[in-house]
Parts: sequence; structure tokens; C-alpha cells
Amino acid sequence: MNKKSYTGSEIAELVKGEVIGDGSVVIEGVASLKDANASQLSFVGNRKYQNQMHESTAGAVLICKDLRDEPHNGKCLIVCDNVDLSFSTVIGLFAPAPAVYPREIHDTAAVAENARIGNNVHIGANAIIDAGAEIGDNSVVCAGCYIGQDVRIGTGNLIYPNVTILHRCVLGNNNIIHSGVVIGADGFGFLPTPTGIVKVPQTGIVRIGNNVEIGANTTVDRARFGETWIKDNVKIDDQVMVAHNVVIGENTILVAQCGIAGSAEIGRGVILAAKVGINGHIHIGDGVQVAGTSGVVKSVEPGKIVMGTPAEGQREFMARYTLPGRFEKLQGKVAKLTAELEELKSKLQ
Repeated sequence: MNKKSYTGSEIAELVKGEVIGDGSVVIEGVASLKDANASQLSFVGNRKYQNQMHESTAGAVLICKDLRDEPHNGKCLIVCDNVDLSFSTVIGLFAPAPAVYPREIHDTAAVAENARIGNNVHIGANAIIDAGAEIGDNSVVCAGCYIGQDVRIGTGNLIYPNVTILHRCVLGNNNIIHSGVVIGADGFGFLPTPTGIVKVPQTGIVRIGNNVEIGANTTVDRARFGETWIKDNVKIDDQVMVAHNVVIGENTILVAQCGIAGSAEIGRGVILAAKVGINGHIHIGDGVQVAGTSGVVKSVEPGKIVMGTPAEGQREFMARYTLPGRFEKLQGKVAKLTAELEELKSKLQ
């Protein structure tokens, strides 16, 4: 079991940081700059918060290199290359033990006779594992989950309570699926006809790669045909909508309430901020960053940063955003010149 107190010097060694001040201070927890006391550690990742650092009673503070020359005022300052990452590491030192799931099938779980359950697996109360489903070694399926017919789940997955994974969908290894997620619901496919709206069959699946995390109440629709595919190391926040036949490249981040329309392709290492909307059948290139609440209606080249609705480059967005203000100033100048011209005319008459 990890000990629950560390000196500032021990923490600095762990995060490969440089100690400024008293490295012997004993740290027993973490807190914000505002709330931390003399036995707690906090962090400052930006110079604009330096005043808060000086006002804080924290015993130790992780700081960025820009603050190396700030007075320590009795604190233990630890200079880090990446403050956020270092603070996350320190949080882990003091975090409570994770939940423990007994590696057994609960008495109230319903597991089909021909389901294949690996070794060291937990299946929680009232979970349903339907016919032909397969769950790999060391996986956890918590209470109230539904694992549909012929679903394949790899090894080391953690599936929190009340997750629904529908027929034939495939999950790789070491994924985390949070509560309320629905994987494999029908894609939204309908055709209006003279006699009414006709449902288009959604015959494909959802494929999830390895080391993917999907946040609470997110939905990933099955493909109309083929696969909706979320590739390795993708991280998806809560309440995100991924439509049918979407492909999401490796190491991409989707923040809360994003919506991705059908058959869009998202490249590697993309960041979609909160409430971004992506049009269907377009391609978002590798490394693209889309600012929050933007609406992307056409394909974006790799490496671009776009914002607004319709989304455009930073320079174009700022020019359009500031145009009303510039126009108002221009109107004022024109009015002033007009008044001066009228005054000059009256003097010449």
C-alpha cells in the first residue's frame, strides 16, 4: 500500500522536478491554491496565477518554468516541465484505492449458456450476457449492463453500470466504458417517400479499438453497412453523439456534447472541443483542432485550427468577428468628416 505522506523532495524526484525552497516539507494531500493548507500541494501552470500562488497557504506548489525566479516565501516550489501531467501523477499518490470487483458472476446475472466468459472476469448484479457473446480475460462488466448477441469484448475492459452494447459489436482490449453509454443502436437512416417515411436497415456494427475511453451517456451508432470505427487511444467525453459509419482516428479527443454526423471521417490526433458539430461525409485531417461550439460544414486540411459557424481559420474568423466594431468606428469617422465638410462649406458660402 502506498504511504500517504511524502516530502517535497520525494515528490520532486517522482515528477523529475527541481526543488526551490524547503524540500523537507511533508505533504499529505493535494488541493487548489485557494483551499490548500501547509500539508498540501497545489500547482500553477500559468504566470497569470502567480498572485494566487503567493497568497496560497499550500506547503508545496508545482510551478512552470516561467515562475522559476519567483520568491518562494517559505513554500517548497517544484519546477516542472509539464505541470498538469506532474500534478496528475501526484494526485495518484493520495487517491483512494480503486473499487474492487470480485472476479465472479453474480447470482442475479443472466448469462446465456453459449456465452463465452474468460478467466478472472466480473459480471455484476442483474447484468445480461446474451447468446453467443464473448467476454475476454480480466474484464469487468458491472451491474445492470446488457451485452447483446454475438458481441465480442476483449481483455481487460472496464464496463461501468448500465451500459448497453448491442448485437455483433466488437470491443478491443483495455477500454473504459462509462455508465449510460449505448454502443450499436441503429444509425439514423430514413427515406421520405410519397407514402411515408421508410426506415433504412442498419446492418453494420460498431468496432472499438484498444485503450479507448467513452464518457457517460455517449452514443455510438452502428453502421448502415460495414463499421462505425473508433480506433485506438481515442478519448470521448460525456454526452457525445457518433453517428453511423463515422471513423475516428487514433489519439483523438472528443469533448462533451460533440456531434458527428454520418460517414464523417476524423483523422489522428484531432481535438474537437465542447459542442462542436461535424457535418456528414466530410474529412477532418490529422491534428486538426476545432474550437468549442463551432460548426464544421466542409473538410478541413491536416494541422488546421478552425472556429466559428461555419468553421474557418483563426485569421478569417477574427477578421469577421471584429468587422462590426471596425465598421462602427468607420461610421463615426465618416460622420465626423461629413460634419467638418458641411462646416467648411458653410464658411465658404
